[in-house]
Amino acid sequence: MCFQAKATTIKEALLKWVKHLKREKASEATAVKLYGQIPPIEKMDASLSNLVNCETSKPKIKLQKGVKYVTFKILSLGRNNIKNFNGLEAVGDTLEELWISYNLIEKLKGIHVMKKLKVLYMSNNLVKEWGEFQKLADLPALADIVFVGNPLEEKYSADGNWIEEATKRLPKLKKLDGK
Repeated sequence: MCFQAKATTIKEALLKWVKHLKREKASEATAVKLYGQIPPIEKMDASLSNLVNCETSKPKIKLQKGVKYVTFKILSLGRNNIKNFNGLEAVGDTLEELWISYNLIEKLKGIHVMKKLKVLYMSNNLVKEWGEFQKLADLPALADIVFVGNPLEEKYSADGNWIEEATKRLPKLKKLDGK
């Protein structure tokens, strides 16, 4: 008999993190680590915007007309069960690096909101179609991608055409899979 742990959300992972570290609030933390959660994170939500004091991995705060908002630079969510990019809208205007390898992402719907994204590490996910990969062309600042271990990359690497085909679709890339 196999038991599978119930997946969690960002909100639940933050509550667990607070309890584990015996903190009062996640919003007071200067660094929060959410990669490799057990049970794994399956859904992202707006709870990222509550991390108003985070400095590492993560957000800095700005004031705009008296309202606080989070400005994430780097977000690390690897080794979870995340299936899509829903929930990242709150950090879409400021996120520069997204580390989301070893998840269950097959479709890149919603990635277009990350207009400042420069680095995307999403190896070992489930992307298998060029149409999905092509959505990365909507990211004007994207310069560095790690995509190894996705079915699309594996298929075209076997033929020796991966780098050529991927850079044809994303000609602005400076680095693909470490090369």
